[in-house]
Amino acid sequence: MNIQAKLAFVYITLLSIGVVVISSYAILTIRSFLLNEAIQNFEIDAQTISISLEEESTNENLIEKVSFIAELTNYNVALFDSVGQVLVTAPMSASELLDSREFLNNELQSQLDGSERQVIINEEGLDKLISFRKIEKNQSDARYLRISQYKVDLYGAEASIRHMIYGAMVGSILVVLIVSFFFARYLAKPIKQLNEAALDIADGNLDREINVSRNDEFGMLGESLNKMAVTLKTDNEKLKSLNEKQNEFFADIAHEVRNPLHTISGALEMIQVPNLDQKKKAQYMATAQKQVERVVRLFEDIKSLQRYDYDESFINKSKFDITNIAREVVDTYKPLASEKNINLYLDKSKISTVEADRDKIEQVLDNLISNAVKYTTKGEIKVSCVHDKSQVNISVVDTGIGIGEEHLERLFDRFYRTDKARSRDKGGTGLGLAVVKGILNAHQKDIHVKSKPGKGSTFYFSLDLINA
Repeated sequence: MNIQAKLAFVYITLLSIGVVVISSYAILTIRSFLLNEAIQNFEIDAQTISISLEEESTNENLIEKVSFIAELTNYNVALFDSVGQVLVTAPMSASELLDSREFLNNELQSQLDGSERQVIINEEGLDKLISFRKIEKNQSDARYLRISQYKVDLYGAEASIRHMIYGAMVGSILVVLIVSFFFARYLAKPIKQLNEAALDIADGNLDREINVSRNDEFGMLGESLNKMAVTLKTDNEKLKSLNEKQNEFFADIAHEVRNPLHTISGALEMIQVPNLDQKKKAQYMATAQKQVERVVRLFEDIKSLQRYDYDESFINKSKFDITNIAREVVDTYKPLASEKNINLYLDKSKISTVEADRDKIEQVLDNLISNAVKYTTKGEIKVSCVHDKSQVNISVVDTGIGIGEEHLERLFDRFYRTDKARSRDKGGTGLGLAVVKGILNAHQKDIHVKSKPGKGSTFYFSLDLINA
């Protein structure tokens, strides 16, 4: 059974029960009202008839008068004498009165002779409504009046009303059937749409747009599913991109490791050549050692990047002067720069106390300055630490070969090189700038670059000053 059928069944059942209950209550209320109204009229009629019999009446005209009253009022009328014997009945004869409750007994007579002027008998098992009333003195022997009427006769109007209610009830149920069908369809339609859309999204159709023109919870759910589809589509694209980068990353690792391993293997083979002179053997040993160090650096960089990704406590902050760190790194690379006739210097900078991971920031400066030395063939490399309000801007500016604009967006990706062959010749791992970005991201900072081919490059980042 689908949702529409279930909703229709529930609505039909509940509304039908409601219609039946209300109709039954209405019938019972009307029946009770009619009975109460009939009892009041019955009491009044009994009083009126008894008064009429208190007028001058003789035994001779009792039959005629009682017959007239019975015909006029449609009541069963009976008169009793002072000892409770039946004098006359109409239109029924005394022999037709089978129930003992229709006769005057001693208890009733005591009540009528006492304070009560009238007694109404309305018992559940009795199909008649009966009234006994005392008649004051007159010229006949009649002392007690009894009138009765079948209860079914009292409900004549109720039967007509009941038939009308039954007709209205049947009509209402038919209306309920129709309304419930359309109402269930109205409620089930957006549910079906949302279900189909959810199944499409589950099957990967993330371009599906749900159009539920409703200003209720269904409309809100439709909008939520649309947002979810957009989010899933965006996440899938990111995952796809990450997967591509991951595949490229592993391919690059394999490639980066394969080259030095081939070099090491070749050097070891040459060392084993008989009668190889010691100078050549030392040269091959140095080559193998250099390639081993390159592989070690590669895996150290990979290990560092992995820790940046997953270890939130990898950064150990302390207070230090960034200018001193920059001066130490510059002094380290000055000899290598001098060999290439490059002027490497630290621009005049004042004390700049920051709170960061000293060793990691030193690694950032080391990578940036070493790259500048590698890719600069003439001119100068300037390192500066300049205050800017509450922060210090650290920059490394070179006059090297520069970087094309098409490479800037992916420059900090792992293993990305603008010129792979030339980069490997310089002994790089392809992870230096990725490590720089990872360290600064861990400090909630970013690395920026400006460059033009043939003009040089500027790498810069900022750190917050302490007591600025």
